[in-house]
Amino acid sequence: MEKDADILGKYRSISNKLKKRFLKRPNVAEGSEQYGALGKCLQQQECPQYAAFCYLAQARCEHTLVNVAGEGQALLEAARNFVHAELDNVGLRCPSFHEHLTAAINCYCHAVRVHIENKNSPLAAALCLELGSVLQKVNKPGEAMVHYQRAADLQSQSPLDCLVSLGHVASCKIQSRDYDGALGVFTEMAYLAQESGGSGTTGQPIGAYCDIIVQCEITRVLLLMLLQPSPQRIRPEHAQTLEKYAWETNEENTPSQFLDEDLFLLLQSVVMACQSQDIEALSLLQVDLWPRLSAEQNDLLQLVVHEISHPASDSVM
Repeated sequence: MEKDADILGKYRSISNKLKKRFLKRPNVAEGSEQYGALGKCLQQQECPQYAAFCYLAQARCEHTLVNVAGEGQALLEAARNFVHAELDNVGLRCPSFHEHLTAAINCYCHAVRVHIENKNSPLAAALCLELGSVLQKVNKPGEAMVHYQRAADLQSQSPLDCLVSLGHVASCKIQSRDYDGALGVFTEMAYLAQESGGSGTTGQPIGAYCDIIVQCEITRVLLLMLLQPSPQRIRPEHAQTLEKYAWETNEENTPSQFLDEDLFLLLQSVVMACQSQDIEALSLLQVDLWPRLSAEQNDLLQLVVHEISHPASDSVM
């Protein structure tokens, strides 16, 4: 494209070629190709919002041509360019109504709908995950959660992928300080991993499913210590989880097939320290647990320590 090219003029020129003429059928395939080429040029010139509009026009052409794959790809390019424009505004701290983000969400949702209608649930789920990641990046965990949950629903036939998506849902709930909701999601994940990950010979979860069960177990214990539900309000499945970590637990009830002995004893000690409000012991346990936990779990443990240290502060509930 020439240095001082009239971008709007080029766009209009392509659009005019696609207008219906008497006894002349417009060449929609050529128009789609030209919109795509103009979009690429605008991307190279760092004009993502204008490139996005070109890709939207290309998507309309592909829809007319009944090219589902082409339509979905053009919508995705439009969405990513709108995201680029939004992140540019955020980086420059430009005041805005987040119109680029809204346009990106609409493009992603349209692309998801196109793939669902074409019976391509895996690709639709991948786009839901990508949109969720974008929304988390701009600090909108509540909105991201909706799309992560939709991805999990679309992945119902693929348990491992579904568990990964549910993990993102739970992380968004933690980020939104909905700890009770996060506890419910991790409990659902533990049951799903237990049911779906069993081997044909032993029936016990294997491989990645075991890792997910361990991570769910650790996070559920930390969330319960953070929430400190009363005996009257605690749900049976959560009470059953805490019973595993009582001092009088017998060997049959310990989750030794998933947790190694040292980690189990450390979590058991955390539960006891929280129940006895022993902040000194809890601080020492935090040092031992720190290298064995994920960043999210360490943040939860820090919140637990803070809540035990400051009982008069506002409850997380």
